Amino acid sequence: MRELTPTEAIDLVGRFEAGQELPEQMRADVRLLGSLLGRVLQESGSPGLYDDVERLRSATIQAYTDETPEAFERAAAIADGFSIARADEVARAFTAYFHLVNLVEEHQRVRVLRERGDNPSRSGTPDTIATAYERLSSEVGEETALARLQALRFHPVFTAHPTEARRRAISTSIRRLSELLAEHDAASDGGTESRRTERRMLEEIDTLWRTAPLRREKPSPVDEVRSVMSVFDETLYTAVPRVYRRIDDILQGEHAGSRAPIVKPFVRVGSWVGGDRDGNPFVTASVTRKAAAIASEHVLLGLERTTQRVGRGLTLDAESTPPSDALVTLWHRLRAADEDAAAEIAERSPDEPHRRIMLLLARKIAATRSRNADLAYRDPEHLLADLRTVQDSLVAAGAARQAYGALQRLVWQVETYGFHLTELEVRQHSAVHRKVLEELRAGGARSEQTDEVLEVFRSIAYVQERFGPRAAGRYIVSFTQSAEDLANVHELAAFAMGPGEDVPVLDVIPLFETFADLQAAPGILAEIVSHPSFVSRLDATGRRLEVMLGYSDSSKDVGPVAANLALYEAQAKISTWAETEGIELTLFHGRGGALGRGGGPANSAILAQPPHSVDGRFKLTEQGEVIFARYGDADIAMRHIDQVAAAVLTASSPSIERRNRGAAEAFADVASTMDVASRERFFALVKAPGFAPWFATVTPMEELGHLALGSRPARRGLSVESLEDLRAIPWVFSWTQARINLAGWFGLGTALDAVGDEPRLRDAYEQWPLFRTMIDNVAMSLAKADERIARRYLALGDRDDLAGLVMDEMLLTRSWVERITGGDLLGNKPVLQRAVKMRSPYVDALSLLQLRALRALRDAANTSETPDAEQQRLLLLSVSGVAAGLQNTG
Repeated sequence: MRELTPTEAIDLVGRFEAGQELPEQMRADVRLLGSLLGRVLQESGSPGLYDDVERLRSATIQAYTDETPEAFERAAAIADGFSIARADEVARAFTAYFHLVNLVEEHQRVRVLRERGDNPSRSGTPDTIATAYERLSSEVGEETALARLQALRFHPVFTAHPTEARRRAISTSIRRLSELLAEHDAASDGGTESRRTERRMLEEIDTLWRTAPLRREKPSPVDEVRSVMSVFDETLYTAVPRVYRRIDDILQGEHAGSRAPIVKPFVRVGSWVGGDRDGNPFVTASVTRKAAAIASEHVLLGLERTTQRVGRGLTLDAESTPPSDALVTLWHRLRAADEDAAAEIAERSPDEPHRRIMLLLARKIAATRSRNADLAYRDPEHLLADLRTVQDSLVAAGAARQAYGALQRLVWQVETYGFHLTELEVRQHSAVHRKVLEELRAGGARSEQTDEVLEVFRSIAYVQERFGPRAAGRYIVSFTQSAEDLANVHELAAFAMGPGEDVPVLDVIPLFETFADLQAAPGILAEIVSHPSFVSRLDATGRRLEVMLGYSDSSKDVGPVAANLALYEAQAKISTWAETEGIELTLFHGRGGALGRGGGPANSAILAQPPHSVDGRFKLTEQGEVIFARYGDADIAMRHIDQVAAAVLTASSPSIERRNRGAAEAFADVASTMDVASRERFFALVKAPGFAPWFATVTPMEELGHLALGSRPARRGLSVESLEDLRAIPWVFSWTQARINLAGWFGLGTALDAVGDEPRLRDAYEQWPLFRTMIDNVAMSLAKADERIARRYLALGDRDDLAGLVMDEMLLTRSWVERITGGDLLGNKPVLQRAVKMRSPYVDALSLLQLRALRALRDAANTSETPDAEQQRLLLLSVSGVAAGLQNTG
């Protein structure tokens, strides 16, 4: 097939982009940023770069639209024909384009959210807390619904799992561009201000282009802590109380802000960053202490500034708003402790008693941050008591709007974040505990590992003493296989603190990860509740218990279909057991960002859970790129929190519980058939002789270890001879990069084929939420896969049997999913389908460049040559670009 002329290429690209049916404003944004990137490439100082990018772009679009082998071969030939230096530049250009498209999509989401406003009926968006509350009230009565709303809990836990492929410098540049795009919207008259904004955008895109896209060194755990703190500083600190306020405004209507809020703070933010040491030797006891200190510094600084701001606004004089007796008493106490400051503030704020108090409280918060023992607060409860004294005084004086306005937002922030910001959680592998205890019980010299494990418990005690019990008290035991694995934690804490010393308050949480562990979970939990180490803590907490379920390893263990079914069954059994035992259960979902690790839309997953497995409480891990996608923008963060919390509230409604229970019973035979068939198919692949080294050959699995994504090692051992030693992240990441996405769907086609009854499966899709969620997630996974590119990756391994197994299953799965859903992949999700189609040909360009580099590296390995550093760099550049294009990694 001949190469297109420049005119034909421009016409083809224009027709392709016009066919994507984008909203007009979004289309204009894509066109604007794309044209600015084009100018940057033309001005880059690399002759012919822009033309080469356009050649590959038009070729991949043509290959995508007409799907002929000749068109695809021509696109591949163009990618292969570049010099290595030019291929490097082209990969960077496409990656920059994806960063810009991602920015435009996020900007469009924010635009739509702001246009919708807070009125669910106007917005057409029923999945909000307000509408969930109305629905629940209609089923259980307003009194019960209100009690459930006020007991609601959403607990995201941020982790440092290495799945964010962008450098922080790239993310910062994109954020600046986002602000400029918003300014451009405001200056859309095409005049001087519009031109000024476009000039600044051009400068920023040039900076983005010239910024090295790859980190040179892995971040340290402390770097990861500071990265997560940026999300708190930029969005969460202000976004969470705005969610509370918005819900209260809707529920209270015209009375909102003039009386006490209905909504109680329901968000708690957890963190494994600096606490998760399972397989990460760089997370030490010292790092854990630093992580807690950094988080506390951030929240105390935020509270200090907010208190000052609220105080400066309370210019209410004593005549119009007289202080209560309790407020006068508080003033005398604060003045006695900080005389000089009190005199100065009184002089600047004469006859403004509420303002004076708030400004002194800001000084006490500052003293807490600087550890000034004479003025510091002992704990956040004492600050809350002082704030409520001010609030009550305002209400008594008739200034209810001041009491429940900005001051209430500050109260919500203290209730949500305390002085610790994130509830730091420690995680360690059960095998490490057993090894250390064996050494301690034997006596004699202690190893370095034993000393470090014991020091962790001392660090927890230190954090609790300084920042309060909420700051660090949850201890997760990976690969829990017996009640003894949990009791070992308490024994280790006693060893660490020594005779007569108080051990830290610990809530020990089992983590069931493998298929076998999930099946054994109910029996292990039955042992736990009668174990002496747990009885007293259960009594102290009102019989509250957390249980964590791992999605990643179970999926790698038995395949995504069997893992999903096993997780549902485990939740159902654990929930039934907890209800019988009178235990308030919180299930902690160890979900990753990618579908192969339990990712996908959280709200639909919540509504598919077994009865009583949610009960108003939802806790999950938020990992890697998901943290910034869900919480990096304030409007998107608010929408996400509102949407998830609405699902949590709705999941406990009688109608949803009846639906899920009935569907599970009605389709139990379908689940059983799918479970057996999918596992057999999955084992036929992963247990085939030579599978592990073949997998490492046909994907960039080995090369991913060279990416400086995070501090955590990519695998538990040094060998790829066994998948047991491979972490779930590179397992998923590698298949994603190869455009196969096997971890998200393999085995489903065979499972559906084993059932064979198409009408029954369509009924299941309509009536069984778990099945519908599974099918929809697989549709998304397959839509991002590409058969032609997948075949080229699989051909690298010289194993036609395994390659054929993968491709046969892919085609079978796609066929069944389309038949069940009644149309094209993602046909029932037009916005997502549009996004995938718009990106696919551009991702193809990067995949072809990656394949070229991977072939060169494999050829060098086969001839025992030293890998070419330039080819390795091209491969890693393409990995970053594909991750940006697909918007997920591991």
